[in-house]
Amino acid sequence: MSSSYPQNKTPKKETGIYSSEVREASSALTTIEQQIKAYKTIDFATIPALFLLFGGVSVFLFALTVGDWDFWMDWRDRRWWPLVTPFSLILLPAVLGVFMWNMFRLPIGATFAVASFLVASWVSRIMNFHNFAGFPLNFVSPSTWIGLGVLIDIVLLLTKSWFAAGFIGAFLFGLLSYTINWPIFAPYRLPVEYNDTMVSVADLMGYMYIRTAIPEYVRIIEESTLRTFGEAVTPLTAIFAGFVTILHYYLWVWVGNKIVASVWIRKVI
Repeated sequence: MSSSYPQNKTPKKETGIYSSEVREASSALTTIEQQIKAYKTIDFATIPALFLLFGGVSVFLFALTVGDWDFWMDWRDRRWWPLVTPFSLILLPAVLGVFMWNMFRLPIGATFAVASFLVASWVSRIMNFHNFAGFPLNFVSPSTWIGLGVLIDIVLLLTKSWFAAGFIGAFLFGLLSYTINWPIFAPYRLPVEYNDTMVSVADLMGYMYIRTAIPEYVRIIEESTLRTFGEAVTPLTAIFAGFVTILHYYLWVWVGNKIVASVWIRKVI
């Protein structure tokens, strides 16, 4: 009894990446020089892309957490800005620092993160606040953080310890936030007389360039119970900012270790 199926059917030829031609094909990179050139080409393409990516992500997160406190020169006060800004900004330097150190043994994660953030901040302030909204550039210019990122990386390089990087580097990150930005802030803290009232240059610029609203909690913070410790409360705020930045740094170092240890991230790298 004959079968209804053909007996001598030609097998289907494999195509695509599983074809025998592809499996037997020789590598296009046959020499060490060609491989090095290919790696350099990949680096030149991916590093700027990652730089812009991390800059955009950090600016977005910074706008959600700090927001107006760093957008305007007159909002960068002595009490709240030195506390909330380093506390929020330490997130990406911690995570990226873990990634760069664990995967490549490069102590450049914090510097890379704050440098990309600074470049993206300048692009945002120039394009959005200055060109589109019409605010003076010196009224919306971003603060500087590269020196603080370098401090964290130096401590990590010298000690090779995340505990020391957090206890020393992150503490200095919070402690010196106001100090390292003082050369930028100082000209706007000079007193001027406006309608028989003594105000700072930054406050006068705030009067001239009206925004949507100036919330009352700005003045509440300026008249807070921190005055119990005397008129010069900025050092106290800086020390407290250093301690809370340590805790926040340790938290995101732990998160970064969990991410780097994931199977999927190792497959990507």
